Amino acid sequence: MKQKEISKNFLLLFSLIFFFVFLLSLSISFADNEEKIIKSLNPKYQEWFKLVYYIILPQEKEVFLKLNNDRERDLFIETFWNMRDPTPGTPENEYKEEIIKRFNYVNKTFKRGSTREGWQTDMGRIYMILGPPESIERFEGVLGIVPCQAWTYRGDPNKGQPAVFTFLFFQRHGGIEYKLYDPAVDGPASLLQDKRGLDGLTYEELYEKIREIAPTLANTAISLIPGEYHYDFSPSPRYNILLAEILNSPKKDINPSYARHFLNYKGLVSTEYLTNFVDSEGLVEVIPDPVTGLNFIHFSVAPKKLSVDYYEPRDQYYIPWLMDVSLRDKDQIIFQYNRNMSIYFQEEELERIRGNGLSIEDAFPAADGQYQLTVLLRNPVSKEFTVLEKQVTINGTTNRPFLTDPLIAYRTEQFPQNQHLPFKIINTKFLVDPKNTLAATEPLIISFNVVNISETLRQGGKVKIQIKGLSEGNPSTKELDIDLSEKDFARINNYYKEISLRDMTPDYYEVRLILLDQNGQTLDQKNGTFIISAEKILGHPITQAKSFSLNNIFAYYYVLASQYDKLNQNEKAGFYYDQAFKHNPNYQEGLLDYCQFLIKTSQFDKTLELAERLKADDSKAFDYHLFRGLAYMGKGNYQMALEELLKTISIYDSDTRALNALGQVYLKTGQKEKARQVLETSLRLNPEQPEIRKLYSSLGKK
Repeated sequence: MKQKEISKNFLLLFSLIFFFVFLLSLSISFADNEEKIIKSLNPKYQEWFKLVYYIILPQEKEVFLKLNNDRERDLFIETFWNMRDPTPGTPENEYKEEIIKRFNYVNKTFKRGSTREGWQTDMGRIYMILGPPESIERFEGVLGIVPCQAWTYRGDPNKGQPAVFTFLFFQRHGGIEYKLYDPAVDGPASLLQDKRGLDGLTYEELYEKIREIAPTLANTAISLIPGEYHYDFSPSPRYNILLAEILNSPKKDINPSYARHFLNYKGLVSTEYLTNFVDSEGLVEVIPDPVTGLNFIHFSVAPKKLSVDYYEPRDQYYIPWLMDVSLRDKDQIIFQYNRNMSIYFQEEELERIRGNGLSIEDAFPAADGQYQLTVLLRNPVSKEFTVLEKQVTINGTTNRPFLTDPLIAYRTEQFPQNQHLPFKIINTKFLVDPKNTLAATEPLIISFNVVNISETLRQGGKVKIQIKGLSEGNPSTKELDIDLSEKDFARINNYYKEISLRDMTPDYYEVRLILLDQNGQTLDQKNGTFIISAEKILGHPITQAKSFSLNNIFAYYYVLASQYDKLNQNEKAGFYYDQAFKHNPNYQEGLLDYCQFLIKTSQFDKTLELAERLKADDSKAFDYHLFRGLAYMGKGNYQMALEELLKTISIYDSDTRALNALGQVYLKTGQKEKARQVLETSLRLNPEQPEIRKLYSSLGKK
């Protein structure tokens, strides 16, 4: 039995060793590959990598190495420095100038006595990251002490640095180059020239020995922080933790998402935008609408920087945001639209808007499924852009009761039920802040929907709301119940509660919603988070949104029909096309999409019926004859199809749908040469038509 256990343990140990060796080999392989790519670049980019070696984030480096040409690389470098500019909007970038100044200094000063460039030495690294020390104490020529220097800095607590700390450099093992001293690895004994008889000495004895020779060096030999040491004078175990925090400090305030956006959107926005990425806060909620019964995606984007312009003819200030929204199912865009979300205001509102910020809100219906939502905001005047990306799931197929995610708001406003707005449910619009941060003086408003309610559940069920602080030692909690019977019976009901925060400690909080049936059994559970700020008053972003009248609900039905059409869910697409048409049979643009869908699903008689609604509109003559031609072709009436398609071509002769259909009708009516000519024209207009090319090739040569 013991032999088996030993064998198992040995195999486990061997497996772990093999796994870690494998990981190490992978990291070495990736590093080698990066080095090869860097060496293949133009020398100016190789020099740039040296300049930013200690301040570039891994994500920034990864993106830069994926760029395809020098134009993209130059734009990225400009963006890299813009993200670190302490005074954006001015011609100077003080941080960039300081890094270049440090780089030139270290290569000139610390190269001496080293086989490496100055920026690669330990002194060069610390100088590049932190700049010149506040003071330098030199222990060179001190009898009994290895030549060393103590560099003292005043730290920035906001970046995880101690208030005061000291780095010690020494000439290790008699070398000329100064190395960074590590109290735990090198130990105090390494600072003494005469090492005879030191092996048996305790840390306290070594400390006293150094203090006798160089009193101010003794503390530095134990810890980065003056006066911090253990009772036995052993080196502080915090050294490497503090060192990592200090060396990582230049990267603390940089959000690397801009780099990924640069890579993803360099083909979608003009190049002049790419150097002006603006970070933002975002909020996305999927809310089934009790009024329409449709699932809506609601979103809010709050850019962290606002570039305000002035329109002199109207004596107004404005921010000209243009919004592009897309919903993607894997590689296919199933829905997209753009809107002008510009905001105009008077001078007296300028300070409030700059202080509070601005959030752009919108909402649209979405088909069942899992998608990538992308909201791209562009300012065409300042050439700035920001992006909100979120994975969303629309679950409209289940019949079981479920909760929506808790929506956190700080205020509510009332609007007519027939007016649809982002984050509005029935009559109540919930004012949200994408940061989900509230002041203790504000109410916490928690809104949620219960979907697929049965009458039995409504009468006896409830939702339990639990709120608790997430920090250790925070006793602040709240718990309350909401009876589902508060609302009349409906498949979807909205409930919300206003809760006082005055007795709650500033902290991060979790909200948990638990749906219980009449027997107390849990049916569903959803979680959310919010923050209570220590500030007494918070400025929430000012909302910019546009309303939509539900008198025009046919437009929402067409949106859903188009989405299901692209997803090839023909039954649902047909249902929403039919609903849209019934609500507004005169909407011509929607009618064109409906007819195209009917052709796709071989509903030719219905196509002919609906196409008649296009006949009276001269601007739709092309579409009228095209749909009639396609329908007659589908029904096998090739003579009527030929007549309609020839009328189509006489109006516009460069539509591949019409040309391809005409070519196939010519084949069906035995006119092979005419078919060849028409299909050849179609392929000249669009060579990427494999089925038509195959058909054309089957006709043979003239």
